[in-house]
Amino acid sequence: MQDTPHLAVLGGGSWATALAKLLLGNLSRISWYMRRDDRIEDFLRLGHNPAYLTDVTFDTSRIDFSSDINAVCDSADIILLAMPSPYFKSHIDKLSTDISGKTVVSAIKGIVPDDNMLITDYMADRFGVSLEKALVISGPCHAEEVALDRPSYLTIGCRRPETAEAFASLLAGKHTHTITSTDVDGIEYAAVLKNVYAIAAGIIHGMKRGDNFSAMLVSNAIREMERFVAAVDPRPRQICDSVYLGDLLVTAYSRFSRNHNFGSMIGKGYSVTAARMEMEQTAEGYYAAKCITDINAAYGVHMPILEAVYDILYRHVRPAKAVVRMAESFT
Repeated sequence: MQDTPHLAVLGGGSWATALAKLLLGNLSRISWYMRRDDRIEDFLRLGHNPAYLTDVTFDTSRIDFSSDINAVCDSADIILLAMPSPYFKSHIDKLSTDISGKTVVSAIKGIVPDDNMLITDYMADRFGVSLEKALVISGPCHAEEVALDRPSYLTIGCRRPETAEAFASLLAGKHTHTITSTDVDGIEYAAVLKNVYAIAAGIIHGMKRGDNFSAMLVSNAIREMERFVAAVDPRPRQICDSVYLGDLLVTAYSRFSRNHNFGSMIGKGYSVTAARMEMEQTAEGYYAAKCITDINAAYGVHMPILEAVYDILYRHVRPAKAVVRMAESFT
């Protein structure tokens, strides 16, 4: 990376907004791609994102907004991807400019739907981005707590430790602590799975199964995550590190967790369709449950929690029945 890189944020949601806030604490200006011109106009007029984290104000004179993804990416040294995974391809496949030599950072906690590929792998395959210049951002961290200036913890993953350290310095601040790792695939898969397990935690919360049951769920979920990640990417890792267990805990329990809230509605009796319609933001675990189920068909990892969530979301199995079957596997 350059000493003063030109960075572009792609995405207009809460996570993109939180990360832009952090980056502007260390960079003099950024570019920011948003799909809708009306949102850009409102942002410039109001001085904040009109739809997400509206309490976070920005000096918009330091932001170059554009709805032209090619123009934004062409001028950038670093491209930060921060849109929900279900909409990732609809944005990124508009790219025609050459980004193969650029640093690409994924803050997307999901898998590319239909392709069932990790975001970094997709960027390498589709755009020729070097895996040595592909980074991931994970937690434990909620965008809402970044907005509130609460202590936040980010893990930056890259196969080149120096690149991870350089990018981590752009995010670090008074309230933000950064950790680096070389476990890119493990971090990406863990970030996908924790959303599935957060839906499960929400379901049992909505069903009023209690704290004891919730503790058993999460303790079994981290072991299930460990089995799957070890199967798809066998390498040494400590599953109790914050980027794995910590991110699972905050997503499974927090009131800010959209996946937990989505699951809670289902546990209270909402249909899957009704719960999805009620959500104001994307519950990425809904899509992740299918993607991971498809991927696991080739590995055969024992994943009863994933299976229960998939059964409820896609096979229309009653939550009470799926949860009883899931609980029989708990140890």
